[in-house]
Amino acid sequence: MTATTKTFVLILAIAFPISVWAQSGAVGTGRYDQQIQQDVTKVLQSKDKWKGITASTDDAIVTLNGSAKLLIDKLDAAKKADKIEHVQGIRDHVQVESNVPDEQLRQQLGEKLRYDRVGYGIAFNAIALNVQNGVVTVNGDVRDYPARDSALAIAETTPGVKEVVDNINVLPTSPMDDDIRVRVARAIYGNGSLSKYALDPQKPIRIVVDKGHVTLYGVVDNQMDKQIAEQQAKSVPNVFSVDDKLMVAGSPK
Repeated sequence: MTATTKTFVLILAIAFPISVWAQSGAVGTGRYDQQIQQDVTKVLQSKDKWKGITASTDDAIVTLNGSAKLLIDKLDAAKKADKIEHVQGIRDHVQVESNVPDEQLRQQLGEKLRYDRVGYGIAFNAIALNVQNGVVTVNGDVRDYPARDSALAIAETTPGVKEVVDNINVLPTSPMDDDIRVRVARAIYGNGSLSKYALDPQKPIRIVVDKGHVTLYGVVDNQMDKQIAEQQAKSVPNVFSVDDKLMVAGSPK
């Protein structure tokens, strides 16, 4: 084999894998930009809720701009765009329209969350809210993921909410804790002085159980009710400790 032949074979050996790599899409992702742009535009034009959103595409990265009436609309648009073929990433710069004062928004969300999932053991979930400049932070402990997802969905679909920060802790599955939850609820709501709190389905006395440790949340009418609730919780077998965070109505807290 001559030197010229060897050089020719070497060039073929190098060029072939590089061409295959390029065809695989590992390089030159910008070649899909036109198709991506068409597909994203088509998606955004398919729903009235996305009519205020525009898109641009650069090197398979889609940037969303504009405005949406609800946070859920903004989130859905990003999810739809991200599923389009060849899209490598999303930059979501969409702004959610909001003219609702923070305090009003907090009250609206609090009212919705207090009655969320009535009939699914809401007395065993304790959720707190913080609203600042339309950004809602959801804190607390819940018994299961459906309770968490439902709370977040309420925030995401409420007009005026710009963003949602999820700080909800989903408690671990535990048959022992489930048994304690039921027993503590019976001890508290079965007490003659505290039975009045069971009349409203929002159940102002919330019972959070984590590995045998009980925390009580909510608002009661007076200091005596607070003390009775704590004593009733402590009387339940297998309860390791009780942290009484109940507040008395009208107190500075």
